[in-house]
Amino acid sequence: MNTTWLQLFDCPFQIRFADVKGRTTRVLDAGTGTPLIFLHGIGGHLEAYSRNVRSHAAHFRVIAPDFIGHGFSAKPDLEYEIPAYARHILDLMDSMALQKAHLSGASLGGWVAAWIAANCPERVNKLVLNTAAGFDIDQHVMERIKRLSMEAVTNPTRDSVRKRLELIMANANSVTDELVEIRYRIYSQPGMVRTTENVMCLENMEVRQRNVLAPELLRKIKAPTLVIWTTNDPIFPVEVGRRFTQYIPNSQFALMEDCGHWPQFEKAEEFNRIQLEFLLRQP
Repeated sequence: MNTTWLQLFDCPFQIRFADVKGRTTRVLDAGTGTPLIFLHGIGGHLEAYSRNVRSHAAHFRVIAPDFIGHGFSAKPDLEYEIPAYARHILDLMDSMALQKAHLSGASLGGWVAAWIAANCPERVNKLVLNTAAGFDIDQHVMERIKRLSMEAVTNPTRDSVRKRLELIMANANSVTDELVEIRYRIYSQPGMVRTTENVMCLENMEVRQRNVLAPELLRKIKAPTLVIWTTNDPIFPVEVGRRFTQYIPNSQFALMEDCGHWPQFEKAEEFNRIQLEFLLRQP
């Protein structure tokens, strides 16, 4: 049985609700040592990393938060642009007395992680961009993400939530009943329609363009960087991933076969091996 929480049953961890400058933030915390912060994608939640915590906690202090506006964290009524997410993560680090950390971000999480690495290089050790958003602009993809997300929260059913999750997987069977149930309960919270409208601001062209990861911003990243992409990403093709490495100075590229926008979930063992090899490698 490959369920979310059975992945962690023999791994010491805690989930708590931290006060981050007055904003409740749900955080998973496991392991000791150099901090490694996992940052999930748009509309997501910390369970996106349930299959990665155990292996990484053997080497690092693993921290996986729900972004503001997501999961069971606070949902202030504002437009969620990249600097707002970045400030939330930096404030979380400050509240935990973490001066520096490795950042591993998927999709939106990669966008935020790259922004932090470029603008606050003193806070980042190593950087992992996992099918990261923010570099490419595709109107069709943006409209599809917004439509399926709004459908899933406007009248949440387990079927609508499953369709939203199937968007990011190469194999629909990768979407487990437990994962659907977790996200269904998140999307069923009061106020989620308004919150999701705010979150989806990044799928509007004008907002996205002013938050884009421009080449001159990527060139500012000093942290050693690993870009992980997949052959079956339904959101961004492989070429987008390779272009990240053209602009980030000290970067390398890894391609995973036969998985979609969530390689850390669909092919967790391979993802864990690739990322750990990078993070544990000495300079």
